Amino acid sequence: MEVSHTVETEELMTCLQIQLYHPQQASRALYRMLPLETRHKLQAEDPVRLGRDAQACTFVLADPRVSRKQLSLQAYRTSNSPDMLFSVQNLSQKGRVTVNGFELGFLERAELPGKALIRFGEYEMLIRRENGEAKGSFEVEFGVLAVPPSREMGMAVPNMVPVMDTGSDLSTNGIPPLMSQGPMEMDETIMYQSGRALLP
Repeated sequence: MEVSHTVETEELMTCLQIQLYHPQQASRALYRMLPLETRHKLQAEDPVRLGRDAQACTFVLADPRVSRKQLSLQAYRTSNSPDMLFSVQNLSQKGRVTVNGFELGFLERAELPGKALIRFGEYEMLIRRENGEAKGSFEVEFGVLAVPPSREMGMAVPNMVPVMDTGSDLSTNGIPPLMSQGPMEMDETIMYQSGRALLP
């Protein structure tokens, strides 16, 4: 791994901007082994592994709850695109990895679009691809986000308890709380309470 200094005479390299978020990142040094805010040049044929094992991974998260080898990013090309593309593979036998909401099982792969949200454990990784011209290498740049990227992408984890328009939850034995007390307002529709119709 080498630090990249882009010079105008060099080909522009594809860059994966990887921004991380963890709810406890402020109180724990989870990213102390990552090269933050620095671009690193990598060979396109080599997979980029992320996990907690410094011997097996290209980049390391200092967290015992992360798998030894959590995931891998692999560059590839197709005959119908000039761009360097990437796939992600789940390397964890026990840990769950999702890509834009789709779960990957152990050793399953998914193509990464130009912008992707990867989740594993409590981590969220927002990956953006900046296309370049170089064919044999690419760059990776890590950063830290102050808020979960799932909010930006509209993929926040939904509430487990449904919420009515009134803001009340439906946790009263499956009967909306307002309905268990009788309807608050009536209109032209038929309302039901305790199995009998209430007519306006």
